[in-house]
Amino acid sequence: MLCFKKRTWLNIGGLGLALVLNSAWAFPTKPIRVVMGFPAGGPLDQHARLLTDRLQTQLGQPVLVDYKAGAGGTVGAQEVMRSAPDGHTLMLANTGVMVINPALYTKLPYSTLRDFVPVARTAMQPLALMVNPKVPVNSLQEFVTYAKARPGQINYGSAGNGGSSHLVPEMFKSATGLFMVHIPYRGSAPAFTDLMAGQVQFMAESIPQAAQYHKQGKVRALAVTSRERNPALPDIPTVIETGIANFEVVGFYGFLAPAGTPKDVVNKLSDAFKAVMNQADIRSRMVSQGADPAFLGADDFAKFLTAEMPRWAAVVQKSGAKLD
Repeated sequence: MLCFKKRTWLNIGGLGLALVLNSAWAFPTKPIRVVMGFPAGGPLDQHARLLTDRLQTQLGQPVLVDYKAGAGGTVGAQEVMRSAPDGHTLMLANTGVMVINPALYTKLPYSTLRDFVPVARTAMQPLALMVNPKVPVNSLQEFVTYAKARPGQINYGSAGNGGSSHLVPEMFKSATGLFMVHIPYRGSAPAFTDLMAGQVQFMAESIPQAAQYHKQGKVRALAVTSRERNPALPDIPTVIETGIANFEVVGFYGFLAPAGTPKDVVNKLSDAFKAVMNQADIRSRMVSQGADPAFLGADDFAKFLTAEMPRWAAVVQKSGAKLD
């Protein structure tokens, strides 16, 4: 009897091990849901649709985008956090959701590195530093000189407190010693409107919008915040090129799964994203959308997030931005 029980438990244990080892082989067994904490139609939505169309070919199951907008992406994050950790629910998130919100919200219901497993970083999104065309400067160096001679007289607009369009100018102020006044708006559209009208004189915003209005002469782009020049603004230097050392600030997009998702399932998802992003037309279309292809696998993405979180937390703290 003892031998029978021992053999039975060994068989059960072996079966359990086999199930664990084969979890990635069987995955996915149903459609995959990509939750996004923002409304349809924005840059993150474009990114989601571009990748999910090809991802379903790699995984052999439909990949559906599910919008759970609210509270700066927090509603969507909670939805994913509470989902079954089986790889069939993912979150597509940006810099704000992953590394800014934890420092910005005093009562955030999730912790990025505790409640989620990084799957893949897919893109980096540099910003452009712009001025109203009537500001009498043609370079970033000239703007710094101009603004230093007018402390407190230069206003900069943003899409709202705590976002990258707020925090990147704060980083720029720290790097240059400028005193500019922050004017927050409810979204980038009204901020752009006032930049073009001259109600604010300076702004940091994503490349696609900046390039469009720069080419129309409605704003003047002075520099981009990436380490290398951007194809959409090839004649515009990087901030580093203008003489501000080590000033590289870019947003990013990435996919995460609920904590507890099996490692082999995470790796299979990560490999699928890598295969999609190796396709030349996908990379080209990403660039046209203003998101530079920048794949990192699960482990490297986790290391990247670990390094980014304290960096952005320090900026949030210095800016004084807080949300409840």
